[in-house]
Amino acid sequence: MIPIFDGHNDVLLRLMLKSESDGGAASFLNGDGAGHIDLPRAREGGFAGGLFAVFVPPAKRGANHDKIDKLMQAATYDVPLPAQSELTQAQAVALQMVSLLFRIVRRSEGAVRLCRDVGDIRASVDAGALATVLHIEGAEPIDRDFRMLEVLYEAGLRSLGLVWSRPNIFGHGVPFRFPSTPDIGPGLTDEGRALVRACNELGIVIDLSHLNEKGFWDVAGLSTAPLVATHSNVHALSEHSRNLTDKQLAAIRESDGMAGLNFATCFLRADGRMRADTPLSDMVRHTDYLIERLGEDRVGFGSDFDGAVVPEEIGTVAGLPRLVEAYRAAGYGEALLKKLCFENWLGLLERTWNVHASKGVGSPFEAAARGDHGGGVGIGDSAGAELVGGHLLDDPATLHDEKPLA
Repeated sequence: MIPIFDGHNDVLLRLMLKSESDGGAASFLNGDGAGHIDLPRAREGGFAGGLFAVFVPPAKRGANHDKIDKLMQAATYDVPLPAQSELTQAQAVALQMVSLLFRIVRRSEGAVRLCRDVGDIRASVDAGALATVLHIEGAEPIDRDFRMLEVLYEAGLRSLGLVWSRPNIFGHGVPFRFPSTPDIGPGLTDEGRALVRACNELGIVIDLSHLNEKGFWDVAGLSTAPLVATHSNVHALSEHSRNLTDKQLAAIRESDGMAGLNFATCFLRADGRMRADTPLSDMVRHTDYLIERLGEDRVGFGSDFDGAVVPEEIGTVAGLPRLVEAYRAAGYGEALLKKLCFENWLGLLERTWNVHASKGVGSPFEAAARGDHGGGVGIGDSAGAELVGGHLLDDPATLHDEKPLA
C-alpha cells in the first residue's frame, strides 16, 4: 500500500468539540467511528501522516452554521461568515488543540509522532507511526508582536495559513461563494506582510488556500518561499471563490510550489454543490488539470478530512485505497502515484523548511518588538515581482459543534 501524506485535516477541532475529559485523545487512538480520521482507520487506509490543523471556530454557534451544508447545496450561494475572533479567546482555543496533539503523541507510546523536519516524517513512516505536523489555519492566535508565533514554532509549528475565510489583522479571506472569482477584497495588511517575512525567516510554510486573490499576489511578491495552497482546487473546473485561477497556478509552478487537492465536494463539482454523491472522476479531473498546469512534482492531497463533506466512495480515511485505485483506473502509473500520495509533499516541505537554516538572518521577532510592521521592501521583493510579472500590479465549551468548512 502506498503511504499517503496529506496537506490538511481538521481532526483536532472535531476531537476538541467532543468535550471529553482527556480532550479526545482516547477517541483518536482507539477509534471512535465518528468523523473521518482516527488512528485505526488511518492505518487501514494507508494514511501515513499530514498537516494537522489548529482552527479557531466562532465563539458562538449561529443558525447559519447549522445550515452550512444545506446552503452549499443550492445552485448559487454566498455563505455568511462569522466576525473576527478576539485574540485572547483565539489563543486559548489554539493552545487547547495543540495540547491535545501533544497528549495524543504522548499516550500513543510511539504510534503517533510530532514531526519538525522531513527526516522526522520519513523516520516516522519507516517505523509505522503516524507522522503529524502542526499547522495553523487562520492566524487569529498570532499577536502583532509574534510572541505566540515564536512559542508555537518552538512547539513544532511548521505551516501557517494567514487567514481562514473571515478577515483578521493580517489579511482577508475568500468567502464560500458560488459562482465567484477569488478576487474579493483588499490584500495583506502591514501586519500580514510582516508575518510573511517572519514565516520566511523561520522556514514556516505559508498556506494560501483561504487567502483572497489580492492577498495571494501580495505573498507572491514578498515571499522567498515556494507558494503553497494546501487544500485548493481548480477554478476553471469549478467556479468557486476558494479555487485557484490559472494565473495563480502559473505563479505556484514558477515558484516551485505545490497545491493539495481538496476532497470537499463543493470545490470539485462543476455546479459547486456540497453533495456526498460526487464521483471520484471529479477528483481525477481536477488532478489531471493540476498536473497539466503545475507538473507532476507539485501536486498532492489536501483532503480537508473532518472539515468538509467528501465523496461517499471514499467515506473516511479508511477509504483512501479506493481513491488510489480510481487513479490507477485512469492510467496513473505507480511512480506518479508515489509522488502524488507522498513524495511531493515531502519535497515541498524540504524546500521550505531548509531555507531558513542557511540564511544567517536575525530573529524576525526583533523587528516586531520595535513595532516595525511596515510594508516596505523586504527580503525577496524584487525576486517575487520578477516571478509573477505583471500580476503584482494587479471559552471553548461555548463553541459550536460543527466547523463551517475548512
